[in-house]
Amino acid sequence: MPAIPAAEPDPEPVAGYPSGVRAVRYPVAEDGSEQPALYWAPVQKAGESAPLLVALHTWSGDYRQAGGEVKYAEWCQGNGWIFIHPNFRGPNRTPEALGSDLMIADIRAAVEWAKGQAEVDETRIYAIGVSGGGHATQLLAGRTPEIWAGISSWCGISDIAAWHAETTAAGRSNYAGHIVAAIGGQPGADEGTRAEARHRSPLTWLANASGVPLDLNHGIDDGRTGSVPFTHSLLAYNAVVPESARIPSPDIVAWYSDPQKLPHDAELKDPLYGENPPLFRRMHGNTRVTLFEGGHEIVHEAALNWLAAQRKGTPVNWNPPKSAKLGSTSADRESGK
Repeated sequence: MPAIPAAEPDPEPVAGYPSGVRAVRYPVAEDGSEQPALYWAPVQKAGESAPLLVALHTWSGDYRQAGGEVKYAEWCQGNGWIFIHPNFRGPNRTPEALGSDLMIADIRAAVEWAKGQAEVDETRIYAIGVSGGGHATQLLAGRTPEIWAGISSWCGISDIAAWHAETTAAGRSNYAGHIVAAIGGQPGADEGTRAEARHRSPLTWLANASGVPLDLNHGIDDGRTGSVPFTHSLLAYNAVVPESARIPSPDIVAWYSDPQKLPHDAELKDPLYGENPPLFRRMHGNTRVTLFEGGHEIVHEAALNWLAAQRKGTPVNWNPPKSAKLGSTSADRESGK
């Protein structure tokens, strides 16, 4: 493999991020481009390696987004992890972005570039994201399963055509317009747009993700107080697990129509979720889905502590210890939506 060019960091601090985080550019072979990212790595001794966290911006954001993503960087600095926050072609409103092949290539290249800059523990490479970042994490689970020791996905969009219809019905025409701009028309207007929407939807790929520790999470109020119905995460879970373990489709429809019908498990406790306790949870193999008290948001403490407990090649750890305290931030606020 050819040598990966050294980092060329922007000497100026990145607004909103802790000291030491810098803007860099890295090569992407697929189109010969250089793509931007934020990056930080700890000082390492010879023979020492560190986990790598690939943090993904939201639907309308880019690599300089400085909302809840800052907590990812703070976690990495506090725990000695390597941090990279790629642009993956920016906001999801162009053909090059929104689940494109180039977007996947960018994230693959970001991982390889980081491995060329620091000693990465290849048994501990993680991806995390919420909203549009949740969409991206689900795609990565299905399209690049060989990379990851764990993927934490929050309030992700799993079906682009369905979300176009849902956002249109809800009066969120900006998101629907982004999809139209990215795929070249209304989803389903012709075979071309149908194919584009399918290709960019995690549901198309998630059958490949059964070997990846994948933690899907969604706030019960999302789709009402937020922009992505929680049905997307339940359907993502169904796309990974075998038919015998799937949540029946009529139940998913009924629960979203009336969340009071959601079966609550009184024994379900998870202290990592803090003020956003889990209300419903299903697990099969390496895949888990949790609906929690909340909306369109990520519970950073739950996400990052769970990732920290995962190692590639070992059984998934669903009960990690509580090792740090972090808060919960609305993805809608993060991206300025």
